[in-house]
This record gives sequence, structure tokens and C-alpha cells, in this order.
Amino acid sequence: MFFIVVGIVLLVIGNIIANPNLVFSKYSKAFKIGGIALAGLGLFSSTVKQIEAGEVGVQSLFGSVKPQVLNSGLNFVNPLSNIFIFDSKTQNYTMSGVHDEGDKEGDDAIRVLTADGLEVIVDLTVLYKISSQEAPNIFKEIGLDYKDKVVRPITRTKIRDNAVYYDAVGLFSKKRNEFQNRIFKDIEANFKHRGLILEQLLIRNITLPNSVKQSIESKINAEQDAQKMQFVLQKEKQEAERKRVEAQGIADYQRILSTGLSDRQLQYESILAQKELAKSPNSKIIIMGNGKSSPIILGGN
Repeated sequence: MFFIVVGIVLLVIGNIIANPNLVFSKYSKAFKIGGIALAGLGLFSSTVKQIEAGEVGVQSLFGSVKPQVLNSGLNFVNPLSNIFIFDSKTQNYTMSGVHDEGDKEGDDAIRVLTADGLEVIVDLTVLYKISSQEAPNIFKEIGLDYKDKVVRPITRTKIRDNAVYYDAVGLFSKKRNEFQNRIFKDIEANFKHRGLILEQLLIRNITLPNSVKQSIESKINAEQDAQKMQFVLQKEKQEAERKRVEAQGIADYQRILSTGLSDRQLQYESILAQKELAKSPNSKIIIMGNGKSSPIILGGN
């Protein structure tokens, strides 16, 4: 458009100075040629529109939106048309309670009521993109700010609508994946109706009320204490069993000694004891018996 305007200006100047009585009349032809060239260049450039990779364009001429989509690359368009660019790549929208982490400043987490009447805080990220072929309809029916008009309100509403089917503890633990799959299907259907494609729904965090947290922690501590007590009891049972086996072994040993030792065995054991006594530095004199009685030790330190 700039070149067209400059070209027209040069053409006007060329016509003005075309009067032979003017000093600059000899430049009239050059101004006209330059004006025509610039106007032609501007007209040609305005009929070609480059769309970057990952984007699509929508044409609007005097308020009428054309159904044809301009894909990435060079496209020939009406020079009077306005071109609106849509991002066709994957986009994300985060709603978080952490400051400056979400798309909105401050606490933007979703507060929902569960089946047991408790308030749970959900941090969420939505991954989505527009359907390229639906870009003209999105422009006509929603506009360029589809993120605030569709993505945010639908996501927040559907999460609240589905949270009422779960209790707080179940939502936090066992039912979390089920809840995520349920809201994914619900939001996906609504997005599709408006020309958007839901790719993934990521529940980043679920925050329970403090009272529920304390109850869960108490339960976990009680379970850990019970497991610890079971371990102690098991250890005591094993120790008791060990002592019982040991006592049984001693009893069996004594029974064998009382019933199975002969005179020769006793004599042999006596000799062994005498040998150990002989090696002791505390013994001075050892008087051996006649083989039928134990030795008598006299003297000592």
C-alpha cells in the first residue's frame, strides 16, 4: 500500500510539472514513469501475502469473510482484503495458584466443590490448537480472542461440573485419572463444536483442605505405626521360636548325657579336663586318681 501511495503522488507531481512553462517540466516524464513503476510494484506486492509456518490466514473484504484458508507460504489475495493471522500450532493455557505461573496474574487456580461438600483447588494446563479449516468460522463466530472466550470459561465450567461426582480424597488419589479422562471427553466435545482441537489435559496439582490433609496424614501415620508393630511382633515371635529350639536342644543334650554316657566316656572326659588343668599356671601339684575317681589338686596361687 505504501508503494501505491508513493506512486500516485509521483504521478500527480509529474502531471503538475508537465507544463512546458515550468523549469522542472523536463522531469515530468521521469516522475510519471517512477510513479507508474512504484504503483505497479505496490499493487503486485499487495496481491501476494506470505503466511509463516504454523499459521493460517483468513481474508475479510468489507466485512465479508471468505471461506478459503490461506496456508503457509505465498498466497495471491485481493489487495483490498484484510488478512487476519491465526496460530495453528499447539498452544497451552495454564490456570495455577502460583503467582506468575499461569496465563492470568495472581491466583488463577480452579476452586471446585466435591461430592462431600469440600472445596478442592485444581491447577490445570490445557493443550489445544485450532482446526485450520475452521479458522474462517472461528473468526466469524468467536474472533481472534478465542482463548478468553472459549478455552478458559469452558475448561473452568466443565471441571466444576464433573468434580461433584467425586469425594475430595478420591479426587486426590484413586479417582484422579478417572476424573481427568472424564473432563477431557467433556471439554473435547465442546471445543470440537467451536473449531478447536483438545490435545491434552494436564492436572498439575490438586490441593485439599487443611482438615482433610491432617486426616490423611494421621491415617498414614497410624498405618505406619501398625506396620511397625507388626514387624516388632514378628521379630519377637522369631526370637521366641529361636529360644524354644535352643532350649529343646539343651534338653535333648542333657537327656542324651544322662542316658548314654558310659564309665569309659566319663573317664575320657576326666582325662581331657586333667590335661587342661595341667596347663593352667594356677595349679602347682596334680595328684592323679586311680582311674576311677577324679583328680585332687593341691596348692595354687
